[in-house]
Amino acid sequence: MLDFHSHLMPAVDDGAADLDESRSGLAAMRSQGVTTIITTPHCAGSLTRKPRELEEYLSALDSAFAELENLAEREFPELRLFRGVEMMLDVPSPDFSDPRVRLAGGSYALCEFPFMTVPPHSTRAIREIRMGGTTPIIAHPERYSTMRSKLGLIEDWRDAGAGIQVNAGSLVGQYGSTAQKIAWFILERGFADYICSDYHSRGKLSLRACASAFMERGGAAQLRTLTVTNPERMLRSEPPIPVDPVEELQLGFWKKVFGAAR
Repeated sequence: MLDFHSHLMPAVDDGAADLDESRSGLAAMRSQGVTTIITTPHCAGSLTRKPRELEEYLSALDSAFAELENLAEREFPELRLFRGVEMMLDVPSPDFSDPRVRLAGGSYALCEFPFMTVPPHSTRAIREIRMGGTTPIIAHPERYSTMRSKLGLIEDWRDAGAGIQVNAGSLVGQYGSTAQKIAWFILERGFADYICSDYHSRGKLSLRACASAFMERGGAAQLRTLTVTNPERMLRSEPPIPVDPVEELQLGFWKKVFGAAR
């Protein structure tokens, strides 16, 4: 499994507070079947418009990643480790020219919208990023507070060239019932391209529980595409292959609400 959304670098964001927590995070990921990690500390898009401040921050990430790499080489030699950032789109067109802000330095970038809400003109921002030569992957759309009434945006984002990444924990209720229902809605329509952990080196890692939930729905093939095939293609700067819809469960009221939202 290749996981490209996590917060394992020590003492740089709200993820691992120190190297001990980084160690716990790596151990948890390994124990649940992850073999390749691209760890992604937070970065504000507005920072990329301030060269001096950006270099200061990226230099701090350089040091933290070196610590993480040394730890992995000593204690987790079977893991492949890369870096990127989770870019907050607090400006519509961040500068992705520095390879350290892209996933493993390739052509893809993990992006999130600010304050867990979807701003106006989000699709336009995706188009601008694509025109600049970078392919954005939108992190955890199921978690945005305004998403329930804007589910049609997911198709718009995909049409504009973005990939869609769902959090494993969302599918097993880690972020609440609304995020869980939206996450399964995305999968039931075949709108997801990737599943990642968004693990912060503490608390519960939900990759194994997520895999069990897929098995219950007969979704083994889709799970492999979402966690192995498509992430490996992303690492090679190749587009994801389409993922078949996961078998739908009867969701009663929520199913009708999400159907109407489309």
